[in-house]
Amino acid sequence: MTRPQSAWARIGFWNMTSSATMNPNGPKAGPRSRSALTALALTCAIILSGCGVRLESPPPTEPVPDAVEVVRRTAVADALLVADQAGAAAVAEGVDADVAARLTAIAEATTMQAEQLGGEYDSGLGDIVTQRSGASPSAIIPEQTPRAVVTSLGDAATRTRAAADQAQSGPLARLLGSISAAQARYARDLARLTGARGPALPSTQIPEPPEDDAEPSEDEASTAPASATEEPAAVPTGLSAEELATLVLAEDTAAYALEVRAAQADGEVRTRAYDRARVHRARAQAWALLAGVDGTDQDPRRVAYAVPGPETATPDLARDLEEDLTQNYATLVGVAEPGTRAVLVALLTDTTLAAAQWNAPATPFPGLPEQA
Repeated sequence: MTRPQSAWARIGFWNMTSSATMNPNGPKAGPRSRSALTALALTCAIILSGCGVRLESPPPTEPVPDAVEVVRRTAVADALLVADQAGAAAVAEGVDADVAARLTAIAEATTMQAEQLGGEYDSGLGDIVTQRSGASPSAIIPEQTPRAVVTSLGDAATRTRAAADQAQSGPLARLLGSISAAQARYARDLARLTGARGPALPSTQIPEPPEDDAEPSEDEASTAPASATEEPAAVPTGLSAEELATLVLAEDTAAYALEVRAAQADGEVRTRAYDRARVHRARAQAWALLAGVDGTDQDPRRVAYAVPGPETATPDLARDLEEDLTQNYATLVGVAEPGTRAVLVALLTDTTLAAAQWNAPATPFPGLPEQA
């Protein structure tokens, strides 16, 4: 290793050469030469010891991810696991053609979700850390069957839904909520095709507004059912009065339109439209109570609304209404404060699945028009 000559070495060399020039045979030539050699030796020792310290420093380590990065990596890992499973199951022997086509679509959609979340993090240190530690990649390969994909989708939807509720970033929460709804939709669709059991869905019960100084009596508490004693869903916070009013109006509009169409239809369409109208009517009332506008001048609900004519078929109208609500709930997921989004994410999932019942196409990002 070639290094520039240090200042000490140059000074020592100058003293040694100048002494030899001035008095080459004088009595001081020997001591000065020995002094210069000693300084040079010390300089070399210092340089070499510095090299040794650098060579023996600890190996590089992976940076510790923060909470946001942990959430992101988990969602990416879930999406890529499903993509790998679905891709492998689609080409497995004996898989029905319709199931294979659905699995291929799921693999493509979950790959898009992972990419939208930022993809896998690679610091470039993985191979170095693995080599130095002697670790080897996991040899566990998840089951690659259509039913296993249903299970993985359901698990991913549950984790991603919880992450959307707790994420500190509003835009990330909105994206996670949409992905969770899509995963639930893909799981339900695939379960129907394969005869597997679909994923469990979250409660869509809108929390009641808190009452001041309202505590149940001992008799009421002792006779309350077990479900009533469980911790209620958090009231969404961070939403403006205008945003809540928009939600009340959207739910009430959907209820009215479906009631009108149910009265004009018959058979299964009539039943489905009427049942869904009742759901939306109840939700409009619940949001109005939570917003504190029920029965006030600020209540945005009206007696009647304009409904598209017969040129728009009832299934198409119902699908559009559910997709509009999906977009509303996705928007509010990104606005509400962390830890209070659970019911909004649940309703985002519910309207996504309801739109599917009216033949809405599956999409990797329901409620996010910019991703369409």
